[in-house]
Amino acid sequence: MVDRVTRKRGRNIALIDQFLKRIGFSAAIGDNGRIAEMPEESVDVLIAYHSDYGNTKKMADAIAAGLMVANPAVLVKLQTAENTSLDDLLAADVIVFGTPVHMGSMAWQMKQLIDRAGKLWMEGGLEGKVGGVFASGGGFGGAGGGVETTMISLHSHFLEQGLITVGFPKSLPGYADGGLQWGPYGRSGNHEGMPGSISEGALAAARSYGAHLAEMAGKLID
Repeated sequence: MVDRVTRKRGRNIALIDQFLKRIGFSAAIGDNGRIAEMPEESVDVLIAYHSDYGNTKKMADAIAAGLMVANPAVLVKLQTAENTSLDDLLAADVIVFGTPVHMGSMAWQMKQLIDRAGKLWMEGGLEGKVGGVFASGGGFGGAGGGVETTMISLHSHFLEQGLITVGFPKSLPGYADGGLQWGPYGRSGNHEGMPGSISEGALAAARSYGAHLAEMAGKLID
Protein backbone atom coordinates (compact mmCIF):
# COMPACT_ATOMS: atom_id res chain seq x y z
CA MET A 1 0.00 0.00 0.00
CA VAL A 2 2.79 2.43 0.92
CA ASP A 3 4.65 1.70 -2.32
CA ARG A 4 1.49 2.27 -4.35
CA VAL A 5 0.81 5.62 -2.63
CA THR A 6 4.43 6.66 -3.08
CA ARG A 7 4.36 5.81 -6.80
CA LYS A 8 1.07 7.68 -7.26
CA ARG A 9 2.44 10.74 -5.48
CA GLY A 10 5.55 10.59 -7.65
CA ARG A 11 3.45 10.51 -10.83
CA ASN A 12 1.37 13.48 -9.65
CA ILE A 13 4.48 15.49 -8.80
CA ALA A 14 5.99 14.67 -12.21
CA LEU A 15 2.85 15.83 -14.03
CA ILE A 16 2.67 19.09 -12.11
CA ASP A 17 6.42 19.58 -12.57
CA GLN A 18 6.01 19.26 -16.34
CA PHE A 19 3.10 21.69 -16.30
CA LEU A 20 5.02 24.28 -14.25
CA LYS A 21 7.98 24.10 -16.61
CA ARG A 22 5.59 24.63 -19.54
CA ILE A 23 4.21 27.82 -17.99
CA GLY A 24 7.65 29.26 -17.30
CA PHE A 25 8.91 28.10 -13.89
CA SER A 26 12.52 26.97 -14.23
CA ALA A 27 12.58 25.32 -10.82
CA ALA A 28 11.27 21.77 -10.52
CA ILE A 29 9.22 20.47 -7.59
CA GLY A 30 11.35 18.68 -5.03
CA ASP A 31 10.42 15.83 -2.72
CA ASN A 32 8.86 18.31 -0.29
CA GLY A 33 6.50 19.58 -3.00
CA ARG A 34 7.91 23.14 -2.86
CA ILE A 35 9.20 25.43 -5.58
CA ALA A 36 12.40 27.40 -5.11
CA GLU A 37 11.44 30.42 -7.20
CA MET A 38 9.00 33.00 -5.80
CA PRO A 39 6.94 35.28 -8.07
CA GLU A 40 7.21 38.95 -7.30
CA GLU A 41 3.53 39.87 -6.91
CA SER A 42 0.82 38.18 -4.90
CA VAL A 43 -2.57 37.23 -6.33
CA ASP A 44 -5.70 37.20 -4.17
CA VAL A 45 -8.00 34.29 -5.00
CA LEU A 46 -11.50 33.75 -3.62
CA ILE A 47 -13.01 30.27 -3.91
CA ALA A 48 -16.68 30.44 -2.92
CA TYR A 49 -18.65 27.20 -2.93
CA HIS A 50 -21.61 25.29 -1.55
CA SER A 51 -21.25 21.64 -0.60
CA ASP A 52 -24.04 19.23 0.35
CA TYR A 53 -22.06 16.09 1.21
CA GLY A 54 -18.49 17.37 1.22
CA ASN A 55 -17.63 16.59 -2.41
CA THR A 56 -17.71 20.16 -3.70
CA LYS A 57 -15.53 21.20 -0.76
CA LYS A 58 -13.00 18.49 -1.66
CA MET A 59 -12.84 19.94 -5.16
CA ALA A 60 -12.45 23.47 -3.76
CA ASP A 61 -9.54 22.28 -1.60
CA ALA A 62 -7.94 20.58 -4.61
CA ILE A 63 -8.23 23.71 -6.76
CA ALA A 64 -6.68 25.75 -3.95
CA ALA A 65 -3.80 23.27 -3.74
CA GLY A 66 -3.17 23.51 -7.48
CA LEU A 67 -3.16 27.31 -7.33
CA MET A 68 -0.68 27.44 -4.47
CA VAL A 69 1.68 24.85 -5.97
CA ALA A 70 1.75 26.66 -9.31
CA ASN A 71 2.26 30.07 -7.68
CA PRO A 72 3.43 30.22 -4.04
CA ALA A 73 2.52 33.92 -3.97
CA VAL A 74 -1.18 33.10 -4.40
CA LEU A 75 -3.28 33.97 -1.35
CA VAL A 76 -6.39 31.78 -1.30
CA LYS A 77 -9.54 32.59 0.65
CA LEU A 78 -11.80 29.55 0.64
CA GLN A 79 -15.28 29.84 2.11
CA THR A 80 -18.93 28.94 1.63
CA ALA A 81 -21.18 31.01 -0.60
CA GLU A 82 -23.35 31.93 2.36
CA ASN A 83 -20.39 33.41 4.21
CA THR A 84 -19.10 35.33 1.19
CA SER A 85 -19.63 39.09 1.27
CA LEU A 86 -19.58 41.61 -1.56
CA ASP A 87 -16.36 42.99 -0.07
CA ASP A 88 -14.81 39.53 -0.47
CA LEU A 89 -15.67 39.61 -4.17
CA LEU A 90 -14.27 43.11 -4.60
CA ALA A 91 -11.01 42.25 -2.85
CA ALA A 92 -10.22 39.24 -5.03
CA ASP A 93 -8.17 39.24 -8.23
CA VAL A 94 -9.50 35.78 -9.12
CA ILE A 95 -13.00 34.51 -8.24
CA VAL A 96 -13.87 30.82 -8.45
CA PHE A 97 -17.43 29.55 -7.90
CA GLY A 98 -18.27 25.92 -7.19
CA THR A 99 -21.60 24.20 -6.67
CA PRO A 100 -23.33 20.84 -6.65
CA VAL A 101 -26.01 20.33 -9.29
CA HIS A 102 -29.54 20.63 -7.91
CA MET A 103 -32.24 19.46 -10.32
CA GLY A 104 -30.34 20.69 -13.36
CA SER A 105 -29.16 23.97 -11.84
CA MET A 106 -26.86 25.43 -9.22
CA ALA A 107 -27.53 25.26 -5.47
CA TRP A 108 -29.76 28.06 -4.20
CA GLN A 109 -26.98 29.23 -1.87
CA MET A 110 -24.80 30.00 -4.86
CA LYS A 111 -27.67 31.66 -6.74
CA GLN A 112 -28.33 33.81 -3.69
CA LEU A 113 -24.72 35.04 -3.75
CA ILE A 114 -25.01 35.80 -7.45
CA ASP A 115 -28.21 37.76 -6.83
CA ARG A 116 -26.57 39.73 -4.02
CA ALA A 117 -23.71 40.55 -6.38
CA GLY A 118 -26.16 42.29 -8.72
CA LYS A 119 -25.31 45.51 -6.92
CA LEU A 120 -21.72 45.16 -8.08
CA TRP A 121 -22.91 44.77 -11.68
CA MET A 122 -24.53 48.19 -11.41
CA GLU A 123 -21.21 49.63 -10.25
CA GLY A 124 -18.94 47.63 -12.56
CA GLY A 125 -17.04 46.51 -9.49
CA LEU A 126 -15.94 43.11 -10.79
CA GLU A 127 -14.90 44.07 -14.30
CA GLY A 128 -11.47 42.83 -15.35
CA LYS A 129 -11.17 40.12 -12.71
CA VAL A 130 -10.48 36.49 -13.62
CA GLY A 131 -13.21 33.87 -13.06
CA GLY A 132 -13.35 30.09 -12.92
CA VAL A 133 -16.04 27.50 -12.15
CA PHE A 134 -16.37 23.89 -11.03
CA ALA A 135 -19.19 21.55 -10.06
CA SER A 136 -20.08 18.20 -8.58
CA GLY A 137 -23.20 16.19 -9.23
CA GLY A 138 -24.90 12.84 -9.44
CA GLY A 139 -28.11 12.11 -11.26
CA PHE A 140 -28.56 9.45 -13.91
CA GLY A 141 -26.46 9.31 -17.05
CA GLY A 142 -22.73 9.48 -17.57
CA ALA A 143 -22.37 13.26 -17.33
CA GLY A 144 -24.65 13.84 -14.35
CA GLY A 145 -27.98 15.54 -14.92
CA GLY A 146 -27.63 19.26 -15.65
CA VAL A 147 -23.94 19.76 -14.91
CA GLU A 148 -23.17 21.54 -18.18
CA THR A 149 -26.12 23.93 -17.93
CA THR A 150 -25.09 24.65 -14.34
CA MET A 151 -21.52 25.49 -15.28
CA ILE A 152 -22.62 27.54 -18.28
CA SER A 153 -24.86 29.56 -15.96
CA LEU A 154 -21.90 30.31 -13.70
CA HIS A 155 -19.80 31.39 -16.67
CA SER A 156 -22.69 33.53 -17.91
CA HIS A 157 -22.86 35.34 -14.60
CA PHE A 158 -19.13 36.07 -14.64
CA LEU A 159 -19.29 37.32 -18.23
CA GLU A 160 -22.20 39.60 -17.38
CA GLN A 161 -20.17 41.01 -14.49
CA GLY A 162 -17.27 41.69 -16.86
CA LEU A 163 -14.91 38.96 -15.66
CA ILE A 164 -12.51 37.11 -17.95
CA THR A 165 -13.54 33.49 -17.54
CA VAL A 166 -11.14 30.54 -17.72
CA GLY A 167 -12.19 27.14 -19.07
CA PHE A 168 -10.46 23.77 -18.85
CA PRO A 169 -8.40 22.90 -21.99
CA LYS A 170 -8.37 19.21 -22.89
CA SER A 171 -4.56 19.27 -23.07
CA LEU A 172 -4.23 19.65 -19.30
CA PRO A 173 -3.51 16.71 -16.97
CA GLY A 174 -6.67 15.17 -15.53
CA TYR A 175 -9.06 16.32 -18.23
CA ALA A 176 -10.01 12.79 -19.29
CA ASP A 177 -11.01 11.85 -15.74
CA GLY A 178 -12.74 14.99 -14.51
CA GLY A 179 -12.74 17.67 -17.15
CA LEU A 180 -15.30 19.57 -19.18
CA GLN A 181 -14.48 22.57 -21.32
CA TRP A 182 -16.25 24.72 -18.72
CA GLY A 183 -14.16 23.51 -15.76
CA PRO A 184 -13.55 20.45 -13.59
CA TYR A 185 -16.49 18.21 -12.71
CA GLY A 186 -16.69 15.56 -10.00
CA ARG A 187 -19.21 12.78 -10.46
CA SER A 188 -20.70 12.28 -6.98
CA GLY A 189 -23.62 9.91 -7.52
CA ASN A 190 -23.74 6.14 -7.74
CA HIS A 191 -25.73 4.06 -10.26
CA GLU A 192 -28.88 4.48 -8.16
CA GLY A 193 -28.53 8.26 -8.20
CA MET A 194 -27.62 8.39 -4.52
CA PRO A 195 -24.74 10.50 -3.08
CA GLY A 196 -21.29 8.95 -3.25
CA SER A 197 -17.66 10.03 -3.25
CA ILE A 198 -15.91 11.70 -6.14
CA SER A 199 -12.91 9.95 -7.69
CA GLU A 200 -9.23 10.68 -7.26
CA GLY A 201 -9.22 11.41 -10.98
CA ALA A 202 -11.70 14.25 -10.49
CA LEU A 203 -9.60 15.68 -7.66
CA ALA A 204 -6.48 15.48 -9.83
CA ALA A 205 -8.38 17.39 -12.54
CA ALA A 206 -9.33 20.03 -9.97
CA ARG A 207 -5.69 20.45 -8.94
CA SER A 208 -4.70 20.75 -12.58
CA TYR A 209 -7.38 23.40 -13.12
CA GLY A 210 -6.09 25.33 -10.12
CA ALA A 211 -2.61 25.38 -11.64
CA HIS A 212 -4.10 26.53 -14.96
CA LEU A 213 -5.95 29.36 -13.19
CA ALA A 214 -2.69 30.48 -11.63
CA GLU A 215 -1.04 30.52 -15.07
CA MET A 216 -3.84 32.49 -16.69
CA ALA A 217 -4.08 34.95 -13.80
CA GLY A 218 -0.38 35.63 -14.15
CA LYS A 219 -0.89 36.50 -17.81
CA LEU A 220 -4.07 38.54 -17.40
CA ILE A 221 -3.56 40.49 -14.19
CA ASP A 222 -1.30 43.52 -14.23
